[in-house]
Amino acid sequence: MELGIGMFGDLSHNKEKNEYQKPGERLQQIIEQGKLADDLGLDVFAMGEHHREDYAVPAPEIMLAALSTVTKNIKLASGVSVISSADPVKLYQDFSMIDLISNQRAEIFAGRGSFIESFPLFGYNLENYNELFEEKLDLLLQLNKEKNITWEGKFRASIKNQTVYPQPEREIPVWAAVGGTPASIERAAKYGIPVIFAIIGGMPNQFTPLVEYYKEQFIRYGHDYKKMQIGVHAHTFIGNSKEEILKDYFPHYKEQMDRIGKDRGWAPYTQQQFEGGMSPHGALFMGSPEDVAEKIIKVIEMFNLTRFIAHLDVGGPSHEEMIKNIELYANEVVPIVRKHFENK
Repeated sequence: MELGIGMFGDLSHNKEKNEYQKPGERLQQIIEQGKLADDLGLDVFAMGEHHREDYAVPAPEIMLAALSTVTKNIKLASGVSVISSADPVKLYQDFSMIDLISNQRAEIFAGRGSFIESFPLFGYNLENYNELFEEKLDLLLQLNKEKNITWEGKFRASIKNQTVYPQPEREIPVWAAVGGTPASIERAAKYGIPVIFAIIGGMPNQFTPLVEYYKEQFIRYGHDYKKMQIGVHAHTFIGNSKEEILKDYFPHYKEQMDRIGKDRGWAPYTQQQFEGGMSPHGALFMGSPEDVAEKIIKVIEMFNLTRFIAHLDVGGPSHEEMIKNIELYANEVVPIVRKHFENK
C-alpha cells in the first residue's frame, strides 16, 4: 500500500483585489511542500497539468525535475499528463531524464484531462478527443517497451526505426488515470497497466462496478492478477475538526468549484454539498486525522487498493495551511492507516 499526495498547483485568489497569487511564488512553495512530503516518508508526489489562469503548472515534468534534485525517496508522478494533446516522444524523453536524475523514481499518470484548454492551445481538434488519447497512449507504451521504434498513426508523423534518447535504465511505470468511463477502464486492462480512479464527487461505492470491471478485464486479457495495481485520487483536507474546515477551508473550495462550474454550467456549490462530501459515505476525504484515516481505510478495503493519493491544494489554501496538512497527513493519518493493515 502506497500513500501519497497530489497537487494541481492551484493559485490562491485575493477576492478583494481580484488577483491571483504570483505563479513563481506558488512554484517555489510546491518545491518546499514536495520536499517536506519526502522528508516525512510519504510514498508518492503527483503533479497535475493545467493551462489556465488559476493554476501554476502547465508542465508537470518541469516541476518533477526540480523536485528530483531536492528529494531522495518519494516517487515523482504526473497527475496527470494530458497525453491527448502532448507529443508522446517528447513526454517520454522528459520522463526518461527525470527517471535518470531521480534514480528511478519517475512515473507517468496518462490521462485525457478533464479540462480542454490544451487542445486548441496545441492545435488539436476536440472532435478527436478519444482517438487522440488511444493513439498517443499506444505510442507512449511502445516507446517504453521497445528501444527501436517503427510506428504509424493518424494524428502524428510516423516513426521509422528510430531510438529515443536518453534511454532510461528501466521501464518507466505508466498508469492510466480514469474518471469512470468503461472504455478507458477496458483500455487500461487491455494494456495491463495500473489504473488510478479520480473520485471527486458522489460516493466512492458508486465506483465499485467500474473497479470490478477493470479487474475482470485485466484477467480476461491474460495479465497476472498478482501484478494488478489500483489507485484512487481524491480531494483531501485535514483539520482539527469539521467546524474548523467549514470555517477556514470551505470558502476556498467553494470558490474553485464555482470557478470551474461557471465554465461547465454547474449550479453554485453549496455548503450542503460540501458537508455531504465530508460525510462517511461521501467522496471528500476531509475532517480530523481520525476521520480521514477511517475513510481511507474504508476505500482501500472496498477496492483492494494498492495506492491512495490525497489531493491537497484544491482552491489554493495558503502555504502555511498546506504545510500543516502535509504534516497531519504524514504524521497522523498515514500511521493510523498503516497500523490497520500491518497485520493483514
